[in-house]
Amino acid sequence: MSGRCSRRSGERIFLRSWHLIGHVSEFREPGNFVTEELLDQSVLIMAGRDGEIRAFHNVCQHRGNRLVETRRGRTAVVTCGYHAWSYGLDGGLRGAPRTECLTNFDKGAHGLKPVRVETLGSFVFVNLDPAAESVADSVPGAEAEMRRFLPDLDRLKLIQEVDVPVAANWKVIQENSIEGYHFNYSGPVHKQLDQADRFRRLHADAAWQVVDLYRTAAGGHDRGLWRAARWRDLADRLVLQYRAVAERDDLCVSLCRCRRHLHHDPDRAGDLVAALRLLRAGRPRAAGCDQACIRWMNEDLGPEDIRLNISNQKGLRSLGYDHGRYLIGETPDSRSEHLVRHFHRLCYEAVRP
Repeated sequence: MSGRCSRRSGERIFLRSWHLIGHVSEFREPGNFVTEELLDQSVLIMAGRDGEIRAFHNVCQHRGNRLVETRRGRTAVVTCGYHAWSYGLDGGLRGAPRTECLTNFDKGAHGLKPVRVETLGSFVFVNLDPAAESVADSVPGAEAEMRRFLPDLDRLKLIQEVDVPVAANWKVIQENSIEGYHFNYSGPVHKQLDQADRFRRLHADAAWQVVDLYRTAAGGHDRGLWRAARWRDLADRLVLQYRAVAERDDLCVSLCRCRRHLHHDPDRAGDLVAALRLLRAGRPRAAGCDQACIRWMNEDLGPEDIRLNISNQKGLRSLGYDHGRYLIGETPDSRSEHLVRHFHRLCYEAVRP
């Protein structure tokens, strides 16, 4: 990808998309905050004293200094480390040393610049495009479908976040995540996954999909039902998995995102980060199962996918490769690459001149 095309994809995709930040439980108390990096932009999302979740550009209005470097935390006031300009949880300027010597200095005109923030299914999203349609309108019907399968969405809490640098373009990472064609051919853990799960139902449109998977025991008997509702755009994935195994309901949620880091070389190692978050409902007896799922994803399945991402990125630079062929069956099952084709169409529509 050329530098110009890379910049265009950043401007037209990442700076115009809704980005998944976290769950509302991360903003329960006034002053709870999370920061998010989007290309060379930084967003500060905070819980106000009135209970509202607000988002702002993470930059001081005096000289443009970055305000908060910490990923998440809690604070009563946001103070710039350069000249001590301070801001309230509502983004308003509260203090600015020596501005009393200025004529007609208006604190109200120097508050933090707001960023659009909305919630969907108890998840928090931000968008740097003030003209973008609402997150709910962009995925009509998705929240109702998720809540139909996952009634405990409001009771989730964060239990772990892992950022994994991947030496591959973000589109390579996304392609890998939206097709199961490679499961039975690419590694021992993927082969186990292919043998364990068989997709009984899959319906999808441009924005979200619902999947029913049946865990199969020895002899081919169904051991339990996994239901998943997925919301996708070009930059983010939200995968909600509901398990009913051995008459015990667990709720395990995976929040997977590709975060684009601005760099002149779009393929440079470490330029892209795939972030994984796992949350669960407050069921103590499910904690061990959830932790085992986290370890399996981070230590077994994840490394296999990362190796595929890196080798795929290397191969795409070859002079011996031009373009491939989609493997698409008559029905959109888990082995089909119909979502990859759709993803490519979305990317093309976004970046074409």
